[in-house]
Amino acid sequence: MPNMLPRAAEYWRANLKLMASLLAIWFIVSFGAGIVFADALNSIQFFGFKLGFFFAQQGSIYVFVALIFYYAWRMNRLERELDVHED
Repeated sequence: MPNMLPRAAEYWRANLKLMASLLAIWFIVSFGAGIVFADALNSIQFFGFKLGFFFAQQGSIYVFVALIFYYAWRMNRLERELDVHED
C-alpha cells in the first residue's frame, strides 16, 4: 500500500491539472467567443450563421461535449500509465 500513495498523489495532481486546463478552454470558448469577441466574429459566416452567434448558441456546447470525450480518453490513458486503472 505505501507504493500506491505516490502514484495516487501523482494521479490526482495530473487530474486536477487536466481539469483546470479543459475548464479554461471551455471558459475561453464560451465567454470569449460567445460574448467578448462576438462582434468581431460576426463578420465570419459558419453554416450560414454569424460565427459569434454560432458560438453563443451552439459552438460552446459542441466544444464542451468534445472536451468531455477528450477528458475521458485522456484519463483512461493516464490511469493505465500510472497503473491505477480498474481492469
